[in-house]
Amino acid sequence: MTIEVDVAILGGGPGGYTAAIRAAQEGKRVALVEMDRLGGTCLHKGCIPSKSLLRSAEVYRTLLDADQFGIAVDRSHIAVDFGQVQRRKDDTVEQLHRGLQGLMKKHGITIVKGKGRIIGPSIFSPRSGSLAVELEDGEMESVVSTNLIIATGSRPRLLPGLEPDGVHILTSDHALALEELPTSILIVGGGVIGVEWASMLQDFGVQVTLIEAGARLLPGEDTEVSAALAKQLGRRGVRIITSASLKTESYQSGDEGITLSATTPDGDVILTSEKLLLSIGRQANVEGIGLENTDIRTVDGFIYANEFGQTSEPHIYAIGDVVGGVQLAHAASHEGIAAVQHLTGSTPAHTPPHLIPRCIYSKPEIASYGLTEDGARTKGHDMKIGKIPFQAIGKALVLGEAEGFVKVIADRKTNDILGVHMIGPHATDLISEAALAGWLNATPWEVGAMIHPHPTLAEALGEAMLAVDGNAIAF
Repeated sequence: MTIEVDVAILGGGPGGYTAAIRAAQEGKRVALVEMDRLGGTCLHKGCIPSKSLLRSAEVYRTLLDADQFGIAVDRSHIAVDFGQVQRRKDDTVEQLHRGLQGLMKKHGITIVKGKGRIIGPSIFSPRSGSLAVELEDGEMESVVSTNLIIATGSRPRLLPGLEPDGVHILTSDHALALEELPTSILIVGGGVIGVEWASMLQDFGVQVTLIEAGARLLPGEDTEVSAALAKQLGRRGVRIITSASLKTESYQSGDEGITLSATTPDGDVILTSEKLLLSIGRQANVEGIGLENTDIRTVDGFIYANEFGQTSEPHIYAIGDVVGGVQLAHAASHEGIAAVQHLTGSTPAHTPPHLIPRCIYSKPEIASYGLTEDGARTKGHDMKIGKIPFQAIGKALVLGEAEGFVKVIADRKTNDILGVHMIGPHATDLISEAALAGWLNATPWEVGAMIHPHPTLAEALGEAMLAVDGNAIAF
């Protein structure tokens, strides 16, 4: 059987399904090929399930700290029912999955469930870009389209010598399916995934060791933010080891857990824990999708595409994690929309990568966009910086979450906002206003002059914008 459409999409994650919806809104016939479940990694193995677990950890931690709010509780009767935690996570995922299926039906998008592979020119199409799809029952189906969008996503990156077995060595995929909490865990990698899991598991009462090869956690974030996070995680009991080199050949596992040694600036250390979690980044899913049948180029394991997602074959686009760049769900969704607008001839809503908000859902939350202070200095900017601690914000004190700060970096000559960095309560919600300011090319004064209601956490951003020119009121 052959399906003929205007736009075929390979991969049903946030980038793929968003592109499908936008193409359908543009009046195009759309087929989406997905070998697993609609929603991709974000819905089933990433964003949504991990944030559900983080929320449960937050509630547990709040109950344990209820006395600071004047609520007397018997801690001996507060316990984690991890089975129910996982059921709540699964229910949330299923609800969103049903909603996504409904959206596909609403927009008349054809879903082809199977493993798709790009084929070269054929009797059906004079150029590469058609798909041969192996269905679940082993049958084959052809999808012929005018344009193709590759949105195959990514998977956890592995470390040679520490191959995941799902028992002792885990990836984030395995960790999301745990039936019970371990007593201790060694997390390898201090990036976004590593610090989120460290924060969550520590709140659940797991003994956490976080080891990072670099000199600090979150090397892509502002140095002050990284230091503040390390300080707060350390206060909560997370053991943090940086500038460390694992001796993978020393790895041993048994009934009582794992043992591994590492070289650090303070000498060799022996690490023991019940489980080990690998969180050293993600790699693109480019294998087995038929790229060899096209002229598409890859660079460092990622598909090369221009700012609109267009590959070296003009009718084939690639978006999301498979092209590298900012590997975030909202970035993939935006890239999907931009690709569809480009292939339909409308003006693409392209957002420069530096304006894409970055969010980390640890405790405390971290959010940012633009240049870090070090990055701005490297580019030669004459900077002026405004910084406001959440301790100066009434709403933060009311919430009992007053640690952290908002930092605004601007260019002294042009008054352009170069970057905004937050660590503290609900930072991932607050960053949108800052990103909008960047999108509209607002100045710090303009954002600070806007009335921010009181008492709200948003006042921290307004005050930090005013602080750039020494005009903060609250601090």
